[in-house]
Amino acid sequence: MLCGALLVGGTACAGGNGSTEAVARPAAASSSPAVERQKLAKTRFVANAGLAAGATYQWIVKPWKAGKFKKGAKGRKFALVKAGLAGAFTYNRLKAAQRNAKGDPTLAKAVAPLTAGIDKLKDLPKQLRKGDGVDSVSGSFDDIINGVKDAGKSAGAEVKDKVPSAKELAKGS
Repeated sequence: MLCGALLVGGTACAGGNGSTEAVARPAAASSSPAVERQKLAKTRFVANAGLAAGATYQWIVKPWKAGKFKKGAKGRKFALVKAGLAGAFTYNRLKAAQRNAKGDPTLAKAVAPLTAGIDKLKDLPKQLRKGDGVDSVSGSFDDIINGVKDAGKSAGAEVKDKVPSAKELAKGS
């Protein structure tokens, strides 16, 4: 029993020959990795959401508004492939931003209503690459990105578009 009480108190017990001796453990440092992650939650959220927003605008929304996804448009196939890659990248970064948001209570509350929308984006990159329902798919990405930006702003973490390099996009960061 003594050993159990000592464990709760922040020490460890070691028993050699049946005796119970307390081995002191140093107190946890005040800046543990968990605390740092909490402090950087908004920064990481802004970075990940910014990359998602930039990729969405550059390779999905902008070509969509320019009519690049319409049947017969010059460079349509290439634009759809890039949009599919951007969609997968966006989904990946939004999921990361969503995890980051959990580290800040205000941000977590603001982003929580967007969880279902972000999850729905999972299968949309495949549809973009195939050219299926491009208008609705592009609109879905745009709507979710705008929702994430609004949620971030309301929680004091303003998100600005940051267009990833083609290398980052292809890698999936």
